[in-house]
Amino acid sequence: MTEDAATARPAPLAGVRVVDVATLFAGPLAATILSDYGAEVIKVEHPTKADPARSHGPSKDGVPLWWTSLGRNKRTVTLALNTEAGAELLLRLVAEADVLIENFRPGTLERWGLSPARLHEANPRLVVARVTGFGQTGPYSSRPGFGTLAESMSGFASITGWPDGPPTLPPFGLADGISALTTAQAVMTALYERDRPGGSGLGQVIDLAIIEPIVTILGMQPMVYDQLGIIQQRTGNRSVNNAPRNTYRTRDEKWVAISTSAQSIAERVMHLVGHPEVIDEPWFASGSTRAEHAEELDSYVGGWIAERDQHEVIKAFEEAQAAVAPIYDISDVFTDPQYTALDTITAVEDPVLGPVRMQNVLYRLSDTPGRIRWTGRPHGADTREVLAELLGLTDDELDGLAADGTV
Repeated sequence: MTEDAATARPAPLAGVRVVDVATLFAGPLAATILSDYGAEVIKVEHPTKADPARSHGPSKDGVPLWWTSLGRNKRTVTLALNTEAGAELLLRLVAEADVLIENFRPGTLERWGLSPARLHEANPRLVVARVTGFGQTGPYSSRPGFGTLAESMSGFASITGWPDGPPTLPPFGLADGISALTTAQAVMTALYERDRPGGSGLGQVIDLAIIEPIVTILGMQPMVYDQLGIIQQRTGNRSVNNAPRNTYRTRDEKWVAISTSAQSIAERVMHLVGHPEVIDEPWFASGSTRAEHAEELDSYVGGWIAERDQHEVIKAFEEAQAAVAPIYDISDVFTDPQYTALDTITAVEDPVLGPVRMQNVLYRLSDTPGRIRWTGRPHGADTREVLAELLGLTDDELDGLAADGTV
């Protein structure tokens, strides 16, 4: 199927309406992911307190770059949900919606008269995704929660960094990003259950605590601790499960990374670097015992790599069918031929900035691909249009709502 033919078909989430009342970062990104595949996303912000994503990070010509990507494909509306009139308008919006995504502290929606029970009175089919730092229950539920706290409490920071250095946090929103992916998947699961043959036909509440998804991706640490009492320690770029596995500096002052998770790859690497004799050592037969000899293996691999330029190392590893990758910064991602072939960083037209480059949609569907239709819109740019179109408000009513600060 050609791209033109594919994009002529309805998007996979066409007809799904999402009301996004969340703020930086996990909840809004989940809504962005859904929007990339055709969901109609209505972004609701306070009239005077916009989503912090609009002021987060660098701007160009007054255009906030984070928001330009995070707000893509969304129609922007302002509503003061903490007022009776604003809450009533939200109830009218969700009455015809499929999903509401929010990330207020537990109890906030309830205080505004917008509890899940009240939302379901307005629309029993509504899926309500609640994304908070610590979840809706438990002793920490009322605390302010950010991804940094999840990266700290999950065990991620404790195993990241060098053995003699401090625990290390990621320099980007890792836990928030993981939670966004999880929220989008949870929403789709709830929609499927609602609409599948034999399904309930009803919406439900998703309680997603940002501290949890990052624990899930940390591997088998919980089981290993439960069964063996072992607490994983910091090992820098080395792995506790296999070796050699590290980053290595090349002769031309660049870097490469290698992995030997498969036994056959580990053997190929040692043949390549001129030390096939270690393959016959009893400890070389498994990844975990190889990891116990990481210092020795790194000396062989690192010494061989240090005598060659990066392009020579990569060529030799590829010819040996051993796993290797250059260490990239974002400028390298822009020019790498594989990323270029995948269109991972794609160009989108912005009304102020012109062509801008940003991450493309997450995955490719052969028949109904997602796409970026527009970049993040100005604060409240679609308020009048959306409220008139969806709720039938007149110009006089909209003027009155604007005058009293509801929109």
